[in-house]
Amino acid sequence: VFQFMGKVECHFINGTEKVRYMERYIYNRLEYARFDSDVGRYEGFTPFGEMNAKRWNSDPEWMEDERAAVDTYCRHNYEVSTPFLVERRVPPSVSISLLPSSSQAGPRGLLCSVLDFYPAHIQVRWFQGQQELSGHVVATDVVANGDWSYQVLVLLETPPRRGLSYTCQVEHVSLEQPLRRHWEMPPDAARSKTLTGIGGFVLGSVFLALGLGFYVRKKVSGGSRGRGPGRAGACA
Repeated sequence: VFQFMGKVECHFINGTEKVRYMERYIYNRLEYARFDSDVGRYEGFTPFGEMNAKRWNSDPEWMEDERAAVDTYCRHNYEVSTPFLVERRVPPSVSISLLPSSSQAGPRGLLCSVLDFYPAHIQVRWFQGQQELSGHVVATDVVANGDWSYQVLVLLETPPRRGLSYTCQVEHVSLEQPLRRHWEMPPDAARSKTLTGIGGFVLGSVFLALGLGFYVRKKVSGGSRGRGPGRAGACA
């Protein structure tokens, strides 16, 4: 299998203030020739590339088009795509959820889901009250959704405690100020679970006691009826 690739690159510094145009030719992963607008001519990196670079550099009309590509290709496409790629801002949606533990009772931690934002650069931090928590935070890479939006998941690997407030803070260019989502364990959650368990245990005990009492009474009553005729027969 043989592979040929032509690659065009535009490098921008401070918008279109400084633009560099590069045209690269690659064969079987080896770059053999390149035009660099900073150099102003083609360069060859293999015998075949040197031969082609010499031929292209000797064509004045061809070289005029190549040197103009900084404006006709790079700056032109920058202006066309700027409203969608450079100026586009999509704020993230942020939610917090409990992450259950697979090895022990109770939650493993809190998961902050930051979804559907653009551009990709974003900062997500966890706080407990006013104190930033950085020692137990694990984050995924920023993942492209394939629709010009991104997502990232940031896990606080500390089981949340009742009575404490936790905050996921997100900073993004689309937001005028940091977006903060707060989370607290419902104050009656643990108590209601305990009361439910106690109530279920008590109710189960009552039904068990009633069932055993009914069974014992039935057994005693049935045994008396069986022994009565036997005694009567013996006396006769």
